Amino acid sequence: MSAAPISLNRAQDEAVHHLSGPCLVLAGAGSGKTRVIVHKIARLLQTGLEPGQIAAITFTNKAAAEMRERTKALVGPRAARELAISTFHSLGVRMLRSDGTAVGLKANFSILDSDDVLGVLRDAGGCSDNALAKRWQWAISLWKNQGLDAAGAEAAAVDEEERVAARVMRRFEERLQAYQAVDFDDLIGLPLKLLQRDEVARAKWRSQFRHILVDEYQDTNAVQYELLKALVGGSGAGGARGAGGLFTAVGDDDQSIYGWRGATIDNLKRLPQEFPGLKVIALEQNYRSTAHILRAANAVISHNPKLFEKKLWSELGEGEPVKLIDCDSEEHEAERAVARIQALRSADGRNKLSDFAVLYRANHQARAFEQKLRGAQIPYKVSGGQSYFDRAEIKDLCAWLRLLVNQDDDPAFLRAVTTPKRGIGHQTLGALGEFASKWKISLFEALFSPSLGAALKGRAIESLHEFGRGVNDLQHRAAHTRGAEDAKALLLGWLKDIGYEQHLHDGEDSEKLAAARWTNVLDFVDWIAKRCGGARGPDAGTFETETQTVLQVAQTIAVIISLADRADDQDVVTLSTLHAAKGLEWPHVFLAGVNEGLLPFLSSGSGDYEMTAERLEEERRLMYVGITRARSTLAVSTLRRRKKGRDTVVGVPSRFIKEMKLGEGVAKEDPRERLKKLRDAMAAKAAAAAPPAS
Repeated sequence: MSAAPISLNRAQDEAVHHLSGPCLVLAGAGSGKTRVIVHKIARLLQTGLEPGQIAAITFTNKAAAEMRERTKALVGPRAARELAISTFHSLGVRMLRSDGTAVGLKANFSILDSDDVLGVLRDAGGCSDNALAKRWQWAISLWKNQGLDAAGAEAAAVDEEERVAARVMRRFEERLQAYQAVDFDDLIGLPLKLLQRDEVARAKWRSQFRHILVDEYQDTNAVQYELLKALVGGSGAGGARGAGGLFTAVGDDDQSIYGWRGATIDNLKRLPQEFPGLKVIALEQNYRSTAHILRAANAVISHNPKLFEKKLWSELGEGEPVKLIDCDSEEHEAERAVARIQALRSADGRNKLSDFAVLYRANHQARAFEQKLRGAQIPYKVSGGQSYFDRAEIKDLCAWLRLLVNQDDDPAFLRAVTTPKRGIGHQTLGALGEFASKWKISLFEALFSPSLGAALKGRAIESLHEFGRGVNDLQHRAAHTRGAEDAKALLLGWLKDIGYEQHLHDGEDSEKLAAARWTNVLDFVDWIAKRCGGARGPDAGTFETETQTVLQVAQTIAVIISLADRADDQDVVTLSTLHAAKGLEWPHVFLAGVNEGLLPFLSSGSGDYEMTAERLEEERRLMYVGITRARSTLAVSTLRRRKKGRDTVVGVPSRFIKEMKLGEGVAKEDPRERLKKLRDAMAAKAAAAAPPAS
């Protein structure tokens, strides 16, 4: 962790004590932004606000959990428990569960994950092409993040492919309404619609939150910005401010790197325009990195146009110069990274493997590093690998839980009814689907329709009825089972009743793999049971604090697991993309593949990723983020030759290398010389340890 200041510095103190109007805190990398947020929460409580009147919003459950723990240490567990610390999406769930009827949702609506959305899109578009459905998913998500519905998307479409996607979006929205389901983008868009259209709900939520703090503000999209305005009563938010609260936005324009998924730096530009009384405070003292590292970062980012003036500085000393490493190829680069890790650990035995990170622009760059680390028997983890919650067995159980909450959730119904298999085949489900479509009802409702006999034979209907009765029975028990111990007993008994462990063994050739999957299921049961007992894990970010029923936990589970950022404490080297590394830090960073075409990134396709001025600025911000992840040492590597598809091309050092202004005084490491020095040092060490000749 960065070395936190014992007390607040002048800029931090000013941000904490500015309470008379809206505030923008420009928090440079490593400048103690979370410290400012938790101290401002404490200051707001001192002024007389109740804990429940303060909302602190961030982007991941891990960040929300850290904020809650640090706040608890400052203000005590009782006040911290009542604070509304959550993600944007968790806040959206809270608002929709409470007042969603005003936008056409019942309280027990379902939240579809990415795979479910793809399935609904394939159905809405009448296609089986997963790649095409993913393009629709991407386009629809971007439109929703811009605040567009299907009609708006069709008006904004620029070509036939986008017009088709907009028509699919219309049918997709109709299906979600029928299923009483939402996707993740709806968890922001629908609360905004609620506040814009319903005066009672608007007054309620503005009165609820007297001060809102937003972390990582530069990562907000257009809809999240409008939601913030609607909550605090900004212009265009649907009426006068009334009893609304104030806000503190904490962010860094130099770390805005998510434009590709809808985040817009324009939100920073708009704040002083739409809130003329905005107080802007820059946090420039860095508590993470040495001066050499910060000078390189400042030099790179100085080439971007500045929204606000800010320049990082540190009292941590000069440190080691940034090293520039020229490599022959990707394999050679990976060898240099491994050698550097070994050399730094040999020089200082206190360096753990978890102190090292290799960062890169694109996922495919990880392969060479994985191979060389395995060859050197150095354990590692790849950030962005398969999530625990993406495993098939966990998705199976989540489908059942979603169906308990919302029996109109057709995607959950189809997964649950076929897992485990119970003699209900595709023909039966196809006929049930046609019947449900004809009468415009859900599959579960169709299951018990008196007229279903006209579409299905008696034996098929009896199988469906048996499944339906099982769901209803489990729903009843889940609604009346509270606390960790009883929840665990209920879930284990249910899994035994449906034969799920045998289902896993039947589906795997390897007994060992089936046993591992069953262990995942047991871990998931424990996880749910702990939440029923009121425990808060590292995936916190929701608002429940007391013991809960299994059904209550099921209502929140989709948003919890989809945003869970499950860290571990393994002593391993981290391999990560630059995007995934944001918000993290390591003592020793190896920034790989800093070449034109990689960083800044340019797609191999012709014209599908034109290097506009805006994209180049975002790529430069990404370079800045990579540099500022390092605390003690930073090595930057370039390739003389690199792979491009199946070809090998001449590598051109990135323009960002020159922009770092490393200077003649900084060592430019020849890898062969470095290897020779390492071997000489190891030989000398061995000679010194050898017993004297007799």
